[in-house]
Amino acid sequence: MTPDHLARLTQLRHELHQQPELSGQEQATAARMANELRHAGADRVLTGLGGHGVAAIFDGSQSGPCVAIRCELDGLPIQELSDLPYQSQLPGKGHLCGHDGHIAMVLGVALALQQQRPIRGRVALIFQPAEETGQGAKAFRADLRFAKIAPDYVFSLHNLPGLALGRVELCKGPANCASRGMRIGLAGKTSHAAAPQDGVSPADAVSALIPRLTGLGTGGDLSEDYALTTITHARLGERTFGVAPGQGELWVTLRTVSDQRMDKLVSDAEALVQKVARSEGLSASINYEDVFDACTNHADAVDILCHACATQNVTCDLTDQPQRFSEDFGQFGKDAKAAMFWLGSGRDHPQLHNPDYDFPDALIPVGTGIFLNAIRQILG
Repeated sequence: MTPDHLARLTQLRHELHQQPELSGQEQATAARMANELRHAGADRVLTGLGGHGVAAIFDGSQSGPCVAIRCELDGLPIQELSDLPYQSQLPGKGHLCGHDGHIAMVLGVALALQQQRPIRGRVALIFQPAEETGQGAKAFRADLRFAKIAPDYVFSLHNLPGLALGRVELCKGPANCASRGMRIGLAGKTSHAAAPQDGVSPADAVSALIPRLTGLGTGGDLSEDYALTTITHARLGERTFGVAPGQGELWVTLRTVSDQRMDKLVSDAEALVQKVARSEGLSASINYEDVFDACTNHADAVDILCHACATQNVTCDLTDQPQRFSEDFGQFGKDAKAAMFWLGSGRDHPQLHNPDYDFPDALIPVGTGIFLNAIRQILG
């Protein structure tokens, strides 16, 4: 990467950091990236994929496979707390997961391809919307134009605080847990607080469900049977002293290593909710939000990334321990050899989604170089 390119990418990253857009609202970010990719000489730029997704195709001179590199466009609904000269200018919104840095790295790949195309096949650079809600990758793949990309390999990364700056960690097999938000509604009948016996209160059901749902998944080792249920919110009736409640609500996050284990956890949780609701004379409703399938790395793609790191003189540690948090990148592995690696942001760096987090600019040439080495292995 030339010094001019690095300066350009760093400046772009800072400008994106100032204007974060939430999941499903990435219009300006997507429009800017489409324009940047056209200027980088992409043969084709597709826009509006699965919402505000963008893809740029760079063709080689010979036929061959397609290698895709994916990054994310969205920020978070969190107020940034920093004194950075490029801090977020939008109240309540921040690039506090590093997607601005991921974008800069993938654009760095585009600038390199502008100078030297692959010998064969084609490269697709994917700028995906709505990763934070788990909806973006699924919608991107469901777009009929995704068939024009049809990648054989897909690579991605995520920066990882707690891991030494510039060091890589990589899983063979399960890489990220499946998770989903379970929203439980309980409906009974209100009554005057002086005559609670004339109503049907969900209070006992809520009290019973909290420990019993938690007991369905207690965490532990990240083995195939790993399951964790976390109560994140509870509500009972209204804020008043005169009314015995008739409505209750519980929000629960379900988390497993595999999709199969998630199916069982969902089934067990739904059965428990219905059983407790019936015993208390309540009706129950269940809805799901923020649904993430498990992310599993393909062995062939992992081997390619290991070699790419070695070529870049980057230390790469193989591990059999997936990350507990979720990623919708797993969707791309349903029809391609896919792998995501973790790039260290520093041992003492603020954690992801924290209000004082900022992506380390020093990672831009590292991630870009690893992606380019992976592309060259496959396409020449």
